[in-house]
Amino acid sequence: MAPNLEKFKDPLPIPKVIRPVGSKKWIPYYELEMSEFYVNLHSDMPDTKVWGYEKSYPGPIIEAYKDQPIYVRWINNLPEKHFLPIDKTIHGAMDNPEVRTVVHLHGLNVRPDSDGWPDDWFTPGESALYYYPNKQQAATLWYHDHAVGITRLNVYAGLVGLYIIRDKREERLNLPSGEYEIPLIIQDKQFNDDGSLFYPAPNNNGIEPSIVPGFFGNYAVVNGKVWPYLIVKPRKYRFRILNGSNSRAYKLRFSGEPGKILPAWYQIGTDGGFLERPVKLDSLFLLPAERADVIVDFTGLNNGTFTLINEEIPAFGPPLPEIMQFRVSDTPVEDDSSLPLKLNEIEPIPIKKATERNIELFVGQDQFGRPFFTIDRQKWTDPVTIKTKLGNVEVWNIINTGAAAHPIHLHLVQFQILNRQPFDVQEYNATGTLKFIGPPVLPDENEKGWKDTVRADPGHVTRIAIRFGDFTGLYPFHCHILEHEDHEMMRPFEVMKSVPFNTET
Repeated sequence: MAPNLEKFKDPLPIPKVIRPVGSKKWIPYYELEMSEFYVNLHSDMPDTKVWGYEKSYPGPIIEAYKDQPIYVRWINNLPEKHFLPIDKTIHGAMDNPEVRTVVHLHGLNVRPDSDGWPDDWFTPGESALYYYPNKQQAATLWYHDHAVGITRLNVYAGLVGLYIIRDKREERLNLPSGEYEIPLIIQDKQFNDDGSLFYPAPNNNGIEPSIVPGFFGNYAVVNGKVWPYLIVKPRKYRFRILNGSNSRAYKLRFSGEPGKILPAWYQIGTDGGFLERPVKLDSLFLLPAERADVIVDFTGLNNGTFTLINEEIPAFGPPLPEIMQFRVSDTPVEDDSSLPLKLNEIEPIPIKKATERNIELFVGQDQFGRPFFTIDRQKWTDPVTIKTKLGNVEVWNIINTGAAAHPIHLHLVQFQILNRQPFDVQEYNATGTLKFIGPPVLPDENEKGWKDTVRADPGHVTRIAIRFGDFTGLYPFHCHILEHEDHEMMRPFEVMKSVPFNTET
């Protein structure tokens, strides 16, 4: 049930940058249409049916500039029937139309009515107009589907794309740009023999198709090609890397011929923008939805061949040891770009007067005996319990009682990771008491920037500092393993102008 495909046979495609179709109130106006089409993901395989924006998988890059707002009309022109298996026992999928979409611009500080609230879905023939203020620093963001109960299927079908904010600081840094600035959207897929996308549809205690607790494909897909290669010149490149997979984590590293020097690489940015200083990398760990802005230096490596490998092995599901290949040409080239010693100023969020809040990640069983992932043991549709005031600073203690890491994503905000601290899970489950069994550990050097998605390690309390601005209203936060998010690991929080006396804060 899996075609045998030659690795590193097809060149890496580069998503195009989309242009506005006009303006609305003097503000640039874009239209992006979602549709079903066929695309070639590997030259040894027939074309594959996918969903995408503007007949492109992944979707086109939207480039914005700080403080310059845009409008985007998202148009659902998909068929009425889904081509992937829908479990109609889970939230949002029971009595609703099969094909529903709503777009979340992941990482953007935006009003609730343009955020992509999971229940604000719209059906084929409908559209939604969103306003994006772009009042934040240069960063690598992304847009993807967020329809309640079927996010995992819509994203897997192809509804993803990059959204890049630029600013004057970035221009002054003189980083590699133009043809030397390349996005890498990494996903994993599984195929049937005929080249069509495979997504599991098991029978679980009489439920068929049943949701699965995670998806791990046998094929690495980068920018819409299976195991591609990229020819690079012997100079510095900037790569914006997104883990766009449903469930898979990646520990990326360069591999080459024994005894040969490997490319030096440095992380310069996280989810929400530039780090203060570049961080030299040996390997790069990314959970789903995390982004890394990196500089890779191929200088002096003429005619070398290097493979981007993945050393992370999931607890269940196949490993995916190879991602793509880089081939360094012998072309003489000038490189005037820089790797600056100083990139950004990041002021720590002041937490002395912060409200503290415990957030528990819990894995139980649903009524059909399947793994059931929750936050604070509540469902998506339960009443809002997290209410805060506009401008408030809070410290969230994310308590992971499970056996695996969860990428926890908060809409609306960019936050800072404070530390992680191991605790006695058995004691906590028995008594509800946090008994720490080790000291707090500071975040990794390449996590000491603005984040919207944090790795909550198993058996640890992960502490993050959040300032809630710039908008009021309801927003989701959730695990970004999409199979978890779709099976209840998502909750709302509300930002209010003032907090009523009779509610929990």
